[in-house]
Amino acid sequence: MIRQGIVSTLTGLLAIFTLTTVPGASAPPEPPDFKEVYDLIRAHVAGLSQPQLDRAAVQALVAALAPKVMLVGENNEMNDASNAPPLSKTSVYDGEIAYLRVGRVAKALPEAVRKNCESLLATNKLKGLVLDLRYTSGTDYAAAAGVADLFLSKERPLLDWGNGMVRSKEKADALTLPIAVLVNHQTSGAAEALAAVLRETGTGLVIGSLTAGQAMIAEEFPLKNGERLRIATSPIHVGEGAALSAEGVNPDIAVQVAPEDERIYFSDAFRSLQSTNQLFASPGLSFTNQGSSTNRARRTRFNEAELVRERREGTALDADLSSPREVEPDKPVIRDPALARALDLLKGLAVVRQPRS
Repeated sequence: MIRQGIVSTLTGLLAIFTLTTVPGASAPPEPPDFKEVYDLIRAHVAGLSQPQLDRAAVQALVAALAPKVMLVGENNEMNDASNAPPLSKTSVYDGEIAYLRVGRVAKALPEAVRKNCESLLATNKLKGLVLDLRYTSGTDYAAAAGVADLFLSKERPLLDWGNGMVRSKEKADALTLPIAVLVNHQTSGAAEALAAVLRETGTGLVIGSLTAGQAMIAEEFPLKNGERLRIATSPIHVGEGAALSAEGVNPDIAVQVAPEDERIYFSDAFRSLQSTNQLFASPGLSFTNQGSSTNRARRTRFNEAELVRERREGTALDADLSSPREVEPDKPVIRDPALARALDLLKGLAVVRQPRS
């Protein structure tokens, strides 16, 4: 049962919210008194028990103040007891772009990123790195700073999560790969801070959609039912001191994908969906994918002798396709819009950086 003291607290907290402003009105109307509403509901709603009303009041209050206030328990997906590995997937695309998918921003992540990058560099001429932070959470801000430090050779301010600004260390063995960071609405906590600091230090470009807005210094208070109430006490600061917004980290390049489609692409980047062609018709999306379709004809490959013969005879290269010719097989096409954009970006950057003769 909500006691009188809690009711008073709720009344004070909810008083900061206002109702919808009436067009043309000079000032918004005063919000209703919480205790008045609560007592009327308790007295007149049929079949509503006191525990049900109390639960609804708590849930509404926490939801209204999210993400600055949230309940954390054993079944909560933000619970720090998650066993997700630091890295859940590593790969190389087109033999030149490394891909690391972060499972959780935790203590072991910096070392995992370093070892995997060094291993991939030993066997590939890498031109860039895609760091996938979609669906990634965590509250280990020291780990986020540790990952960013891997890519900086000079001393730079990184993160301040309540104990002073942590700075990168000057080093000769920093990883020099350009980075594309993938984020979405479920990139939260320390993963948001990692994306923000990589951008702030000029190390990476953030691609995807607005993040969850849960990167903040928080304190947890135990509740009688076994859950914990996590309350944000102050923001996280990155770089020269900019505070991360509770609204989330805005990407440098926005790529909007329906949530259900994004889950499918995340599990299989080559998966073709019915909406794919319509999606890639949007301006600004990956050029690599715009020209790709599951129905496209495969190109006929002409050898040198055929080219010479047809040039001499003055015939069109594709005039006679009746005779058997060698056919070039289709290459798998990346259908994941955010990943495709990241690969295009890093490949383009590699071309620009090539020394000119």
